[in-house]
Order: sequence, then C-alpha cells, then structure tokens
Amino acid sequence: MQYFTFLDPRELDRIHEASLEILDEVGLLVRNAKARRRFAEHGARVDEATERVTIPPEVVERHLAMVPPTITLRGRDPKYDVTFPRRLPVIATASSAPDIVDPVTGVTRRATSHDIARIGQIVNELDGFDVFSISVLADDAPEGHFNLSRFYPALKNCLKPVRTSVLNVEEAEKILKLGELIAGSPEAFWERPFINFGYCSIVTPLTMDFDSTENLMFFAERGVTAYGTVAPMGGINTPLSMPGMMALINAEWLATMCLAQMSRAGTELMYNFLPVFADLRTGAYAPGAIEVGMMNTLVCQMARRYNVPPGGYLGLTNSKVSDAQAGYEKGMSTLLGAVSGVGFIVMGGLLDALMSLDFGQLVIDDEIARMIKQIRAGVDFSEAALALDDIRRIGPGGMFADSPMTLANMTTATFMPDLADRDLRETWAENGSADIHKRALNKAMAILSRPNRAALDAETDARIKAHFAGIVAGDATLPAGWAPFEIGSRGAGRERRQTRRRMQLSV
Repeated sequence: MQYFTFLDPRELDRIHEASLEILDEVGLLVRNAKARRRFAEHGARVDEATERVTIPPEVVERHLAMVPPTITLRGRDPKYDVTFPRRLPVIATASSAPDIVDPVTGVTRRATSHDIARIGQIVNELDGFDVFSISVLADDAPEGHFNLSRFYPALKNCLKPVRTSVLNVEEAEKILKLGELIAGSPEAFWERPFINFGYCSIVTPLTMDFDSTENLMFFAERGVTAYGTVAPMGGINTPLSMPGMMALINAEWLATMCLAQMSRAGTELMYNFLPVFADLRTGAYAPGAIEVGMMNTLVCQMARRYNVPPGGYLGLTNSKVSDAQAGYEKGMSTLLGAVSGVGFIVMGGLLDALMSLDFGQLVIDDEIARMIKQIRAGVDFSEAALALDDIRRIGPGGMFADSPMTLANMTTATFMPDLADRDLRETWAENGSADIHKRALNKAMAILSRPNRAALDAETDARIKAHFAGIVAGDATLPAGWAPFEIGSRGAGRERRQTRRRMQLSV
C-alpha cells in the first residue's frame, strides 16, 4: 500500500531535530534515582539537585540504532503469537475502564473480575481481535491482588496475547509467577514468556515518575515484553498545535527509548501513543476527536522514519452509549490509522472516554476491526483479476452473477459482516426490527453459552489457587438474568414497496 501521510521527509527531519533540541536543552524531570544514575552512566547530563536530565543528540542516536524493527506479543497458545509490523494491523481491545454497562440491566456499574473472565472468553472467539488488552479493572480484587485479579481471569479464559499495566515491580513479580504456574515451571515460562505488559512511559510534559520508570527498567532488564504509551492532551500539557505536540511527545518517546536500551540493548519497543486534544470549550478529554487519528498519522510517519513498529489508541469515543456518535468516532480514526500504516490499534469495546465497557460495543468493534483488516489486505492485482475473458464472453447487457469467477469468489471477494443488516426494510421489520446493538449482545451471549475452549485445566487452576490464597474465582459464566433479545418474525410493518421498475410500468 501507499500509506497516507501529512508531512514530507523534510518536515519529519525537522520534528526529529526539534525533539533532539528539547532533550539537549530542556531535558526531563526524572524522579527515579536509579534511572538518573543509568542515564549518567550512558552519557546523559544529570543535575541531582533538580533531578533534571538532559540527553545529548549523539546519545539519543546511539541508542536509537539498538531498537529492533519488530516486536512480538505472545499468547498462552503460540499459534496466537503476533509479530509486527506486518501486512495486517494487530488489533487489541482498549483497556482499564473502571466501569461496565451491565448486560442485564443496561445500567453502568463497577467492573469485576467476573466481567474480565467473560470478556476474555468473548475476545478469544472474535477473529478481529489479536490481543486482549485487559478491558476493565476488578472492583472485587482482594487486598494485595489488584492486578493479579485482572491477569488471572484474563489468562484463564483467553489463549491470545494478554497485556495490561501494573502498579509496581512487586505486582509484576506476582504476575510473572502466575505465568510460571500456568506454564508448569519457571523454565517452561521463560523459554516462551507469554505475559505482556504496558506502562505509562512518561507524564507529559517531560516528566518520568518513580514507579512507571522503575517498571520500564525492570521489564527491560528481565527481557519481558512490554511497551510504553505516551498520552498527552493538546492545549493542556502540550502546545495546541500538531507539530508542537509531535515534537514534544517524540522527545518523550526518544527519552524512554534511551532508558530502555540503556537497561538492556535490543529491548523490543513500540512507538505507541494516545495523543488527544482537549475540547477547550470545557477542558473535556476527547479521545473520540478526529485529531486523534490525524496525530496517529504523524506517529506512523515518525515510527517508519525510526524503523520501529507504530501503534496507537484509535477507535475510541466520547459517546456514553453504543450509538451513531460511537460509530462514526470509532470508524473515522481507525480508518485513518489503517491507511496511514499503523501496526497496532488499541480500540475495542470501550465507551465514554475509556470509562466503561459495553459487551455489545465490543462485538460491534470486532466487525470494525475485521473491516480495517480488509482494507489493509489491499487489492490483489493480477491479469486473472482483470477478468477480460469474462467481460469479452458476457459482453453488453450480460450478467456476471453465474460466471465461474463470481461463483468461486462470492464469499471471499467482499467483506461479509455478521452484524450489519443488509435486508430489505420489510424483511428487517418481519424479523423484529432489531438494531445492531441487540444483535451484538446476542452474539456475545451465544459465545458465553458455549463451552469455553480456552479455559485452564483443573490441575493448573488448582496449582494457582494453592499458591495465591484468596485469589478470585476467575471463571467465565453467564450473568444471572442475561437472556437473548427475541429477533424473529413479528409480521410485516407495512405493505411491500414497489420497485422503481414496477412503478414505471404502472404509469
């Protein structure tokens, strides 16, 4: 594909130069003393009194050359491992919402570990999603088990790569121990570590806090797959312009890249961002804004310049319900990311500015994800695809519906949606006039009603429960009272419409 771009190579070079100027002249506030020592050992200038670190351009360039061009996220089952960039984008659920739209009552409530288990089983069966970025928090987590109560039900019910962040290194150690218990031994786990982490790599503007910086170094030192995300808010903690925001957040990514490579040369990274401009009429956080997609285009351009995998939070929405606003905000930014060459999209399931997950929206977003992959699959051009022989044979006024090419490609040449309704209005009315959200909720419930092929075996589960006393149950079960919407014949809503041809003949 020819990827869509906003900037020419000279403008990209200028952003890179501006970022180097920021790191060399302004620097960063680094709260973690170990990180400051590490920066100093590798050629950065450190002022201990102010905790300010400035990084010379040659230090940045030296460490940038160490970053691998790909990153691999691993799942419990190796057939779900993903290495990218690749032709198709890797698509993940969005993560860490505190709330969930209850599928029984329709009322928003705090999410629990039971919800994570259900989401994990559903994601495991949705082909559009490659990664389960743990969608919600667990309000029922026992003391000391905050993120263990998220990773455990996720890993227990999903074979695909699972990732989320942790508060500190102590939590990370627990999650890695969970991986060893699932694998059967430490040796088996570390031969193919299938747990993936994220971290908030920097607090914009230009600040590295203690815990996330400690996590960054720990993951790199241990060879654990992890990537950072920078989440600026234009007009609040960055300049209110796309070039200004890009120069600042690019400097932040370069700084965290340096620390990761200083911790372990060759550490796999992703150029991953959630660049949001505030709605300055109110100061509202606006991840559904089209500028998120536009900024991701710049991110993709910079990532290709550095030869590292580009990623971004796209397909997000400020809508509180699964409605037309959710549809166009989610569709617009993911489409822009796809044609810009993004390698990793975090997009599935969340509403209300990343505050709540909706099971129906999760399934709808899977359909969007599959459409995005259809776009990136591109056009397979060949002489056979030109179909000149068929065009000559069938000729003017003919029909191609029964040609061999049509019959051979009828289910593969175009995208076949599961949820989008393409029937006549009369047929739709006869089938109950259901909207897409009801159909999506029914699909989610159908998945949860089937045996969970991803569930951990009883022996492994017992081993985990014996090691972590009081851990949550982690089972994916249907919520009590969740029943499918009736979608069936109700009788015609009106008389069958005449076609235009029939209307013309009757005149």
